[in-house]
Amino acid sequence: MRVEVQDIMTTEVVSVNGSTPFKDIAEVLIAHGVSAVPVVDAENHVLGVVSEADLLCKEEFRERYCVEGYEAPLRTWLRHRPPEEGPDFRRKAAGDTAAQLMTAPAVTVPATASAVMAARRMEEYGVKCLIVVAEDGTLQGVVSRRDLLKVFVRADADIAREIREDVLERSLWAGTSSVTVTVHQGVVTLSGRMDRRSETLLAVRLAARVDGVVDVVDELQWKQDDTWGS
Repeated sequence: MRVEVQDIMTTEVVSVNGSTPFKDIAEVLIAHGVSAVPVVDAENHVLGVVSEADLLCKEEFRERYCVEGYEAPLRTWLRHRPPEEGPDFRRKAAGDTAAQLMTAPAVTVPATASAVMAARRMEEYGVKCLIVVAEDGTLQGVVSRRDLLKVFVRADADIAREIREDVLERSLWAGTSSVTVTVHQGVVTLSGRMDRRSETLLAVRLAARVDGVVDVVDELQWKQDDTWGS
């Protein structure tokens, strides 16, 4: 079973518009216990995302550049263009609304993407959640790291059944009478005998791709080593 983002995402998503003030965004994040919130237009198209880190740019700027006893307006300080900070940091530090604070474009994923693809995209962009969008760019939901963990809490019996039926019988056309599949806490053990060594190697690789599998222990034996010299 290929778990898709739409199977695990959160569909009840709070969002803000471009004119939402700084303090209102902070209150939304706190009230809903989330680390980021999508910014949408009147037609619910995703424009960007505002995270806790985006909001904290303002406080970080104050701590770094405001002289004790004299706190000039941020915009005055920003005109001095602190050399160690880029324009994106300065924009967010001076921002008062979602449109000024947001990171754009948002890192998004389609609802039909696999959970594996979502995990890779999070890793690639270093984010904790992804905005789920439809083909027209409208907001559909949010998928977080916690949501992705749901893939690994599948029942062991479900994992074993999928490996027997989809991997061994359908993909490899191999009978399950000579192969034993046991699963404990997501760890799969394949034992028994198959005709060719290449089949055992493929069985292990395909089993490892099944959603919910934590690891695969290969105890398979074979009658013929058809990988010799390869």
